Amino acid sequence: MLTTTLALRAWGAHLPESDKAACRPEAAAGLLGRKGLLNRDDATRLALCAVHRTLGLDAGERPRGDAHADVAVVACGNLGNVDTVADLARVATTDGVRAVSPLAAPNASSNVIASVIAIWFRFAGPNLMICSGATASYDALAAAALLLRAGRARRVVVVGAEAATGTATALYGRPLTSGAACVIVESDPDGVQVRLNGRVAAPAATASWGDCYGAQGLVGVALAADRVSAGRFPVEVSCGDEVDGYRSLTVHPASAVTR
Repeated sequence: MLTTTLALRAWGAHLPESDKAACRPEAAAGLLGRKGLLNRDDATRLALCAVHRTLGLDAGERPRGDAHADVAVVACGNLGNVDTVADLARVATTDGVRAVSPLAAPNASSNVIASVIAIWFRFAGPNLMICSGATASYDALAAAALLLRAGRARRVVVVGAEAATGTATALYGRPLTSGAACVIVESDPDGVQVRLNGRVAAPAATASWGDCYGAQGLVGVALAADRVSAGRFPVEVSCGDEVDGYRSLTVHPASAVTR
């Protein structure tokens, strides 16, 4: 069991179903700009919005200059590209593989969210996607901790996203909430921190914002960081289900807060 503590350098949640300030995937161009959004699935758009807001960028602003080789990306989610996979399978079955659009095919990779974020925001460090079910958020933070410990990155952008499309909701088998969150972590001991506590027996408490499945824990961490930054008391967050088990994280203050 990995137990470690990470410093949160920035964080943000993007929950269009409960936050009027958060745009829906189809309106993401208003925040991100139109260039590069063609053929992007809803989960990728939500993830881009979460990172954009966490970085504090203006509407339509894109990072410029050299890529950051010391910044890694770890994304988490489970159903982000199922619509693309289903559509490609449908087209290939009915019209043949030659009818499959070459613009849509790259989105069939489960790593599409992590790779698009890295390209969009110019993060050139290690890049991976975690699709491990209901504990994906915890596993993504654990992977970020390993990257920092191994010296593979100075900073890790961890982002989770799920989109409540018809196909994703049907595959999930229960109500799904569209949402995304981003936390930027380092190994520095200062500032708001998140501690990975490991496996717990108790089920996760019902969240007021709904069920974001693979991004649920990360949304909880981002919202808890706001509370800790304002109130200076620890907040425990959990994620998981009866099939995948449960994981616990604690967001707590340290000697100083950097946002």
